[in-house]
Amino acid sequence: MQTDFHYYATYCAAYFAGYSHEECMEICYSAQFVDWCSHTLLSKLDAPVNAATTQLQLELMSSGDDMISLQNITRIWASFHFLPGDLNAERPGCSKRYLDKYRLICKPNGRLIVSTVEHAKDRSLQAVGIAMHVLADTWAHQNFAGTPSLVINNTDSHFFELIPEGDGYIERRITFKHNPGLPDDPETSVYVSSLYQSNENSIMNLGHGRAGHLPDYSFIRYRYLPAWGDYDEITKDNPSDYIHAFAQMIQALKYLKGTYPSFDTDSYDFEAFAPYREEIEAILKTRCLDPCKEWKAFGEKLSGREIEDFDIDKYQTEYTEAPNEAKDDTFLGRFITGAMTQKSMVTNAIFESGNKRAGYSRVQKREGRS
Repeated sequence: MQTDFHYYATYCAAYFAGYSHEECMEICYSAQFVDWCSHTLLSKLDAPVNAATTQLQLELMSSGDDMISLQNITRIWASFHFLPGDLNAERPGCSKRYLDKYRLICKPNGRLIVSTVEHAKDRSLQAVGIAMHVLADTWAHQNFAGTPSLVINNTDSHFFELIPEGDGYIERRITFKHNPGLPDDPETSVYVSSLYQSNENSIMNLGHGRAGHLPDYSFIRYRYLPAWGDYDEITKDNPSDYIHAFAQMIQALKYLKGTYPSFDTDSYDFEAFAPYREEIEAILKTRCLDPCKEWKAFGEKLSGREIEDFDIDKYQTEYTEAPNEAKDDTFLGRFITGAMTQKSMVTNAIFESGNKRAGYSRVQKREGRS
């Protein structure tokens, strides 16, 4: 998912859940900041670098394919962008080495998303925003794993876009280019993806790189062949997945706010936005790469307040100028605490399942630090 959903749609979900405009802004900023909080940025701020929630392309390019590097990559991407759906998934005739990667495939409604939401309960709004980013990505990024793996994440040229026409769909073959400088073109179904690399652990085989940005576009429906499924065809319906993600975010946010006593899998609050459902679905189905303007306009109509654009620099001065003993109480300090808690929880769950692909995390500071 991109800024349109992690920032503006998250604001709308929080507003539907009963949060104030100011609270919604903190939640959606934190959800979006997950895509920006890199080792490089944290180093610049002299902040704990193990709170990184993403990796820049240059950081990934400089990573090796040794176990330590692979564990670091997996800790970040599995914890925040490709939450594993079933750490105990079975597949007959497979080695443990294969299963360790297969069990990291992202799916919605797994046990870890319940743990993610529950860990944000009674914590900061920054922790709430982080949880919403993770939850939303379980829908967008499903069927891919947050670890470099050719045998799991590879696809082939069998890619077809399903374009609505009348009461049905027409199919158009998707063409992938490998030049990251080229824009995606939904009018011709030409998209950019990572270059095929036969090295099992190449970063080109991380997450949905081989499928480009298709999982991040709310409008698209497509058929393709994932490597982990023996290249059997599956269909991905992003408009349906994204509306479920939105409804589940509201459900989770109402639990975090205290409206609901628990958060359970397969629970969706469609009723909260029933009068606006057609309008929201129209935004999700808009064939454009960046529907931020549409989501922003909807959110401002909803609350009657201005939703300021995301600014990565907004809270940096507050953090850097705060004395050391007060840094944890700044906006970014609370985000860092929430990020460490989430990463530690997921990493340890993977490790305790008998899977060393993400390494191990231990509590290093007071509550919330890991």
